[in-house]
Amino acid sequence: MDEFKNSIASSIFNAIDKEVELNDIYDKIEVPKDKKNGDFAYPCFNLAKILKNSPVNIANEICSKIKTDNLIEKVEAVNGFLNFYISKDNIIESTLSEIVMKKENYGKETGRENINIIVEYSSPNIAKPFHLGHLRNTVFGNALYRLYKALGYNVITINHLGDWGRQFGLLIEGYNKYKEEYDIKNDPLKALSQIYTRISKEAKDDEQIMENARNNFKKLEQGDEELLKLWKYFREVSLNEYNRIYNILNIDFSSYNGEAFYNDKMNEVIDILDKKGVLVDSQGAKVVEVASGMPPCIILKSNGSTIYATRDLAAILYRARTYDFEKCIYVTATEQILHFKQIFEVAKYLVDEKYQKGLVHVSYGMIRLKTGKMSTREGNIIYVKDIINDAINKAKKIIEEKSVNIDDIDKVSKQIGVGALVFNYLKSSKSKDIIFDLDETLRFDGETGPYVQYTYVRINSILNKAKFDINNISTNDVNFKILDKKQEVELVKELSKFNDIINSAANEYEPSTLARYLVNIATLFSRFYNECNVLAVDDEKLKLARCVLVYATGIVIKSGLDILGIDCPDKM
Repeated sequence: MDEFKNSIASSIFNAIDKEVELNDIYDKIEVPKDKKNGDFAYPCFNLAKILKNSPVNIANEICSKIKTDNLIEKVEAVNGFLNFYISKDNIIESTLSEIVMKKENYGKETGRENINIIVEYSSPNIAKPFHLGHLRNTVFGNALYRLYKALGYNVITINHLGDWGRQFGLLIEGYNKYKEEYDIKNDPLKALSQIYTRISKEAKDDEQIMENARNNFKKLEQGDEELLKLWKYFREVSLNEYNRIYNILNIDFSSYNGEAFYNDKMNEVIDILDKKGVLVDSQGAKVVEVASGMPPCIILKSNGSTIYATRDLAAILYRARTYDFEKCIYVTATEQILHFKQIFEVAKYLVDEKYQKGLVHVSYGMIRLKTGKMSTREGNIIYVKDIINDAINKAKKIIEEKSVNIDDIDKVSKQIGVGALVFNYLKSSKSKDIIFDLDETLRFDGETGPYVQYTYVRINSILNKAKFDINNISTNDVNFKILDKKQEVELVKELSKFNDIINSAANEYEPSTLARYLVNIATLFSRFYNECNVLAVDDEKLKLARCVLVYATGIVIKSGLDILGIDCPDKM
């Protein structure tokens, strides 16, 4: 892929008289979504100011100067775009040879190990069971971590636990009042959640309960030993439960420093803001005025206690000093868009411009049940441990109905069930709300995880039947030119886009780009296999070339699913 983009960038560069950076041209080369617009396209709109001409005229002029060769088969100028068509022989040989050489490293990059990217995700509120909303956040953030890891960055993953705030004053109030009525010993997290739901409803009609909760939290901040002991218990039982889920998802974190970690670091933030003259009084509270159109960012409430904005600002200051990050990515639901706009504005008073520019909020849509929105306070939520068990059990039932001979059916059921859930959350655009439907998620056809996994299983089966061993293959022995059928060419062209897809998904914070790409690969492979015989072909050279294409497809599917955080079973 780099070979083609380098050649295209050079051809454009050489056709332009005025000074333009070669790297800038390279970076703007894209892969068109519509195949009719070529294999690569270059938009000339950015050249209009430099060349003092319209994009259409610029494209036409550059096109007239570019000569086709054995690599670039055709160039067209269309509405300000330059559309490039690559010689199919070159793209097939180049792509398949590169996959055979790099194997599972195909599409990935190195060289950015000294550049730090922080991804903050999952971040559940302790003392509450993990629910479906947490699961979307967790698998989404994990996919971003894996995307940047595939591009060679040093990625720090932070689980910024919601382990501080007034809600714990409320929980303490409910715990002390109702702890004898719940099965805290055998299922502490469920019991704590039920207590919180109950006391929250009561607090709506009883201001004294809310006042007690505020005082409880104030005592926590001041270091009350008994309340801190109780808070530590809430945190411990919560992490025990969360880690069981993280283990199932094969997820780990570099840091579990949550809001409480910054309790002793907020005074510095308050002092800096005060010394810079931006901390002002507002109805008894201390606030910072931010951009017009937004309410001020509250730093201290009227009773002197901090809020999560104060802790987030302390976290920014700490992370800039500790990690020297290029990007600090926050993954949360769309409900927190305003919050992050506010703290990013205030951060300019705390850290250098380099870090301000690196602050990124990636929001995602809500998970909804068919009956409506979930709410812990209302008690209408689905817990992740229950839905994971349901998904695994349903996957196992499907396998048993198919009568597939599998040695470790429990392992495969877990791979399919968990993979189906993860893929379901990642296949949709991040901004889109999702209505959860487990039966739809576990389908073996359509845009689902099991469909893509099954394609990989088919690939393994084909290669085993063909007795194909990549370790005994030299690409010098493969005649790639005989792969000239439409289905073969289309599949290889799609495989050649893998690195661009990874970059696009990372740059746009959109794992769905990769998920949809894998569905497309699986669909193109099915068309290829239906139209192009692999196992029963008489021509051994054609059989070998097609087996290499089958192998290459398997590499991309397995690597792509791994980046999304999904395992591939060998049988299903």
